Amino acid sequence: MTSPVPTPLHAIHQSLGASFTDFAGWSMPVRYGSETAEHNAVRTTAGLFDLSHMGEIEVTGPQAGRALDRALVGRPSKIGLGRARYSMICAEDGGIIDDLVVYRLEEERYLVVANASNVHVVAPALIERADGYDAVVRDASAEWALIAVQGPASSAIVAAVTELDVPSLRYYAIDAGTIVGTDVLLARTGYTGEDGFEVYCAPSSAAAVWEAITVAGEPHGLIPAGLACRDTLRLEAGMPLYGHELSRETTPFEANLGRVVSFDKPDGFVGDAALAARREEGPRSTLVGLVATGRRSPRAGYAVVDPASGDEIGVVTSGSPSPTLGRPIAMAYVRPELAVTGTKVQVVVRGSHEDAEIVDLPFYSKK
Repeated sequence: MTSPVPTPLHAIHQSLGASFTDFAGWSMPVRYGSETAEHNAVRTTAGLFDLSHMGEIEVTGPQAGRALDRALVGRPSKIGLGRARYSMICAEDGGIIDDLVVYRLEEERYLVVANASNVHVVAPALIERADGYDAVVRDASAEWALIAVQGPASSAIVAAVTELDVPSLRYYAIDAGTIVGTDVLLARTGYTGEDGFEVYCAPSSAAAVWEAITVAGEPHGLIPAGLACRDTLRLEAGMPLYGHELSRETTPFEANLGRVVSFDKPDGFVGDAALAARREEGPRSTLVGLVATGRRSPRAGYAVVDPASGDEIGVVTSGSPSPTLGRPIAMAYVRPELAVTGTKVQVVVRGSHEDAEIVDLPFYSKK
């Protein structure tokens, strides 16, 4: 059995007393103390995350944009310089292989950020789909470490460590600068529902960048945060997670993300016929939010049932107590005709039927 790979910040996490978990083959900090305290810090001040397990794939060349248009459901060729866009790569049958963030760093240079569990699939797929285009696809994951600062105080914290005009950096934008003398890419993106920044740097510089941000964040109450609170934060924000809300068995239309699909591309894209058919016939199930009325939390895989008939109408994909709302919340796929806000349902929790209500997503939006 292969041991999980440590990130460049592993020694720092150990010194901070982190608990670790094997996540997609990486040894990742799951929490440093109280995951609820870490969650609340991100909502009220700021949290510091190590995301070096994510995959980074560079696509370069005169036809890099066209190659990505063919490979992904969106239209990366239309992304402005220094901007980013959320997208997906789908199979021929329309199933989601992964969801991605695509940055346009230069006219002929893109950075595609994939989930850690899928980079070994995404990179070869991009290489195959770029065949015939004047473009080069390269898995550059080993060349990048990734650190995220998330929360209301994140702008002030990051501004203290870089010469970049941080307050003026737009949401889903990226710029090149320095932190503690090392070159970085600074993106105003995140996965928590809060304002935040992601810092891409060389693995050899990651510890120095982490320490500089830590010092700058001390007056603001910044604390390190692990994967456990990252999951509750993204759940409150209604953000899907691959392997839960997104999978090869779902298309963007089931996940209410049909807006990211562009059908008007000269070369089409892989999976376009299947997705056009799904758009026409409608989704087979619909992703909804659930708020439980009791104290027991729905969890992934739990059945959702109709209280009147007892028939199973869906399945929970993610669920947890919400530190911000103080109630159990979940996301679930249910039959489209029942995906109506205010509908009363039940979730089978360890053999008992717990009452819940379908609500609009997200559960939480920053002020």
